[in-house]
Amino acid sequence: MAGLRVVPTWRHGQERYYVLLPDGRNIAWYDRDAGRVSLLHDERRAGVLEALQPYLTGPVTVGPPPVPTASDLLRLNLHPDDDLAPNRPGEALLVALDRDPAPPRRLRGDPRRRELAAEQAVGGALDRLEGVGWRTLHSVPLPGGARIHHLAIGPAGLFCVHALNAHRQRVRVADPNVAVGRAGPQPLLRGLRHQADRAGLALTAEVRPLLALAEAAAVDLRVVPRELRVLPEGELAALAALGGVLKPADIEALYAHARDRRSWLRV
Repeated sequence: MAGLRVVPTWRHGQERYYVLLPDGRNIAWYDRDAGRVSLLHDERRAGVLEALQPYLTGPVTVGPPPVPTASDLLRLNLHPDDDLAPNRPGEALLVALDRDPAPPRRLRGDPRRRELAAEQAVGGALDRLEGVGWRTLHSVPLPGGARIHHLAIGPAGLFCVHALNAHRQRVRVADPNVAVGRAGPQPLLRGLRHQADRAGLALTAEVRPLLALAEAAAVDLRVVPRELRVLPEGELAALAALGGVLKPADIEALYAHARDRRSWLRV
């Protein structure tokens, strides 16, 4: 069928190829790992298979999709440009580095590389919680050019996560300031709380701030910050032991709402 286009996506090591009409509506998708082509309209079978032909590997099963969850139903109505779920940890930095790489002979390393390493380490740790009921979005854009590094949604609630690269140095936390190594203190926690408040407005739910420290040699936390968690990257797995706030259906509903870029336009 003329005008069909295929949009590949990749998440958690799984490949999926969406077949879209010219107006952006989804009519089918191909799960490479499952060897299955799911059709929303059987009368478009020939056109869909023709569009997918360059991407098919081996025999495939073709038919209607499995019974979808509420999250699946919302995703099918999302234009790929509005879906934040495919974002990789550090997506915004990856794009920025690709568009504007640092000069090759720069004496000091590009600081964006260290920020990216922190977001990738923290994002990877959060993604590994998916097996115990957590869902995570990365590089969530906010109006005005700000962004949430990671939004984690799980049985323990919603967390706005900021990844900080300590670069094997001591981190000193004195609310609202955070200092890394010999650098001066910065009011990082104030900004993190503000982002969590904006996320709460977008999702009409309580979102708690969490500062995740990548490669911290030590953490000096003299007073526990008010309503805010500070965790080294290696301790993020401890979130799996928390619960009692959200049920699985609530997690999926909030994730479906949060993955839509349009949900964040008025905060």
